[in-house]
Amino acid sequence: MELLKQMEWRYATKKFDIHEKVSDDHIALLKRAIQLSVSSYGLQLYKVIIIKNEEVKQKLKSASWNQSQVSDASHLFVFCNYTDAKPENIDDFMRLTAEVRDIPLKKLQRYGDFINEKLSEKSPTELYYWLKSQTYIALANLLSACAVLKIDACPMEGFDAGQYNTMLGLTEKGLNASVIVAVGYRSSEDETQRLPKVRRPSELLFQSL
Repeated sequence: MELLKQMEWRYATKKFDIHEKVSDDHIALLKRAIQLSVSSYGLQLYKVIIIKNEEVKQKLKSASWNQSQVSDASHLFVFCNYTDAKPENIDDFMRLTAEVRDIPLKKLQRYGDFINEKLSEKSPTELYYWLKSQTYIALANLLSACAVLKIDACPMEGFDAGQYNTMLGLTEKGLNASVIVAVGYRSSEDETQRLPKVRRPSELLFQSL
């Protein structure tokens, strides 16, 4: 399976080549991979901000434990979850589904009511983690797509979400910075690329019933 070879090749890049940039064509492919990601009920209640502006990346570095990947990578992908799942979000999705599949909106009413009912059953804490978890599904697709295109990436949780929310004006948009991914090309000086990949053995990771 070709994908496995590419997954063996990838690693969480610690040092990027500041001179190599990801092409617009490849960024478009990465965006499409994210867009095609699965999500609960198909809602995709998140937004992805893609930052290539050097000044903005440098500012965000200070809110990212001063990790060089943020400023040195070609692009920084900021996955932002919605801070709430509102009935109008479900209505928007129902209208989009009706339009794309060319079916009457009325036929989707029961499904929309079902989603609203299930989401209303969640406590604020449950809803918070449910919304945030959606971004990690899309994150996995981005990492796989990067590997296929031989683009390096480093997923990162080491940042101050509050500062990101303020710097990028996310709070007023009903968004929260959930997880970030630095994307670019590895530096030859990054010794991490030469280390063997460490993963739990299959007999501990899997169980058959």
